[in-house]
Amino acid sequence: MTRALDQGPSPIQGFASFLQNDWAAVVNGLTLRWSSGAVEGQVTRIKLIKRRSYGRASFSRLRTLVLAQPP
Repeated sequence: MTRALDQGPSPIQGFASFLQNDWAAVVNGLTLRWSSGAVEGQVTRIKLIKRRSYGRASFSRLRTLVLAQPP
């Protein structure tokens, strides 16, 4: 990290600086066993359903589509 901040190209220095600002979150994301993968998968599924029915479905229709399709 120190070498990236001192000697790296500008984009690498920016990325290293960003990581350094939230280092605890980076370490926790890589070491803890908890994951938000299941939630992210559901969000992606719902976004796909929304995009397919864009402009043609009201909220009640969208809700029916989301609940009708298994995860």
